[in-house]
Amino acid sequence: MTYKNFLTVGAIVAFLFALGFILMPGQLMGMYNVDLDDGGMLVGRLFGAALLGFGLLNWLSRDFSEDKAKQAVVSANLASDGLGFVFMLVGQLGGVPEINGLGWSSVLVYLLLAAGFAYLRFFSK
Repeated sequence: MTYKNFLTVGAIVAFLFALGFILMPGQLMGMYNVDLDDGGMLVGRLFGAALLGFGLLNWLSRDFSEDKAKQAVVSANLASDGLGFVFMLVGQLGGVPEINGLGWSSVLVYLLLAAGFAYLRFFSK
């Protein structure tokens, strides 16, 4: 997959989750069997704002031609999605026993995004 195509995918995924966390964090987390109090709703919206930022970063940097700029964008995404994968995997393996089986879909999304950004960072020309 090319840099532009993968950043487009990353942007779309980020935008979709950002909208969910900004507009309806309680309902979104309820799908995972997690209840949010008022503080959790605030943190969920802040997470949505961060995802919106990554979505915009990815969307607006799809046409970068300078290698240093591309590597910076890919590295930031790799750090975020790599840590997201680790945290979500630990949560699914028992770190957060309330999370239901839907959490495995988030593990997979983070894994695929991290793997794609790792490929772009270390193996792509």
